[in-house]
Amino acid sequence: MKRLFLFIPVVIAVVLGVFLYAGIGKDPNKLESARIGQPVPAFELADLNDPGRQLTPDIFLGQVSLLNVWGTWCPACRDEHGDLVWLAEEKGIPIIGLNYKDNRNLALRWLQDLGDPYQVSLFDPQGRLGFDLGVYGAPETYIVDKKGMIRYRHVGVVNEKVWREDLEPRIRRYQEEG
Repeated sequence: MKRLFLFIPVVIAVVLGVFLYAGIGKDPNKLESARIGQPVPAFELADLNDPGRQLTPDIFLGQVSLLNVWGTWCPACRDEHGDLVWLAEEKGIPIIGLNYKDNRNLALRWLQDLGDPYQVSLFDPQGRLGFDLGVYGAPETYIVDKKGMIRYRHVGVVNEKVWREDLEPRIRRYQEEG
């Protein structure tokens, strides 16, 4: 029986090694989303800029857009913000903001100070829509097609390289689809 207990650490080491080996080479930013190919979840959230205005998934209909999850508490969101302003102003990309688990006054000040790339900003202080989307942090950016279907999820900062290599080709393809 004592010999059997000697093999337990070896078995644990082998099992751990298999799990670690399986993760080698996988990109941690490429998280699959169960929402790909499904409509944006149902919601009714206040407009960040106009608390009396309630917004629904209808804001996604008729155009291919980015849904960008952000918060003032998120350092990476600050890193990508200038690139989002560039996408909106220079490339004409419609971006819907999802202000996630944040303070309205801080968020409004952020947009005033850094620029506002968003066509509209959803205010999600409890993170309900974020939860329904499967958001685990910020920033996260989704491509939503003209019918309100989620087509792609990018976890992490959107910058010029991510735009050029990941987002732009997909957006162009979905814009060409009827």
